Amino acid sequence: MPLRRDMLRFLAASAAAGAASRALASPLTAATQPDLRGAIDAVEYRAIPESGDRKTRNLQQMIKQAAAENVPVFLPPGIYKVSNLTLPDNTRITGVPGASRIVYTGEGHLFAAESARRIELSNLVIDGGNRWLGDYAGGLVQFTGVDEVLIDNCEIGGSRKHGLQLERCGGRIERSRISGAAQSGLYAVDSANLSILANTVSDCGNGGILVHRWKKAEDGTILSGNRISNIRANDGGTGQNGNGINVFRADGVMVVNNHISDCAFTAIRANSASDIQISSNQCRRSGETAIYVEFGFEGAVVSANMIDGAANGISIANFDEGGRLASVTGNVVRNLTLRGPYQHEVGFGIGIAAEADTLVSGNVIEGAPRWGLQIGWGAYLRNVVVSGNVVRGAPVGCAVSVAEGAGTAVITDNVFQDTEKGAVLGFEWDKQVSSELAGGGSPYAQLTIERNRMS
Repeated sequence: MPLRRDMLRFLAASAAAGAASRALASPLTAATQPDLRGAIDAVEYRAIPESGDRKTRNLQQMIKQAAAENVPVFLPPGIYKVSNLTLPDNTRITGVPGASRIVYTGEGHLFAAESARRIELSNLVIDGGNRWLGDYAGGLVQFTGVDEVLIDNCEIGGSRKHGLQLERCGGRIERSRISGAAQSGLYAVDSANLSILANTVSDCGNGGILVHRWKKAEDGTILSGNRISNIRANDGGTGQNGNGINVFRADGVMVVNNHISDCAFTAIRANSASDIQISSNQCRRSGETAIYVEFGFEGAVVSANMIDGAANGISIANFDEGGRLASVTGNVVRNLTLRGPYQHEVGFGIGIAAEADTLVSGNVIEGAPRWGLQIGWGAYLRNVVVSGNVVRGAPVGCAVSVAEGAGTAVITDNVFQDTEKGAVLGFEWDKQVSSELAGGGSPYAQLTIERNRMS
């Protein structure tokens, strides 16, 4: 068995170099081989690739024993065709990256765990083969009530539902690749201090990464360094599907330093998510609004994002539903379109929109084919400051609401270039009702407009 000996030599060398805290056990006891102790090897339990009808039972038994003995399970390279594996507390399964393949055979679920302190999967390929999942299974890999989930350097693909579903879990999902899920790549609900770091999520049917809660509450999830692409909206709708990152009712979430492209709807969508930070993300070719903060939220920071290609750039919306309190600073928004995935009462082609208790400052908007800035909508305007922005190549530089009931706005020290219909114009809903206001001396008492430059 030369391949087996080579693998054992490699593992022994890694252990000796300090890459592992214990040596790895071998089922072979030849005098020419070292006496390696530690991990339980699949070969010992005949849970070897293509091992026949007993493979699932043997692998389940091995996982149970390893967890009880507080040692990891090592899967040598090969294809392991299994279903219905239940992972006990303290499970740790590792393999050879790209070579240890666990293939789901379609009898209900692949991996599941519930009410555990720690579950760890690393260096595995987990292939759902687009096979049927039981009604009780929300994802190919499904964990519920696990204090610390650790998934590192794994590939998860071909799920008929979510690729990975976590409920009431904490831990880290990192350096993994999730693709080809019919629903979302990763669905996390009611998380507790979860970190989702440096993953690649692609080619999913309805969503990339979803961070949700059943009821609005503190969540604390961090999403950083992820690369998300080609997210469709197969189940339709007006925004519940087709988002790269979707945060719903989850407060205190950070979405930073991600690269998100080619989503049917939104790159980053926060719905009823308070105290959210959305910073330093690349958002490219979004089908609807690139960054959307909407409905019942209080507190949002949207800063230093690069948006290139979308129907709308950034929207801070729904004062009518309690959406308020935001800072939108230092973003670049460019190359927008009038085309969107559905009919919208306001329309598309808007750079940045804000409604209540919001600072909009230091942003650059170029190529917004409707309005560069939309400040308020009808009566829904209160305490918005628009200062130090650059708007180029928009028919209307800034559309500000002067409808009955609209509140205060301050529009100062902005630069408007190539705004052929006007730099700052007053609107009642979607109807223009004023002449140029950018030069100052507004006839509307609730507006302060001064020191803007037009060219």
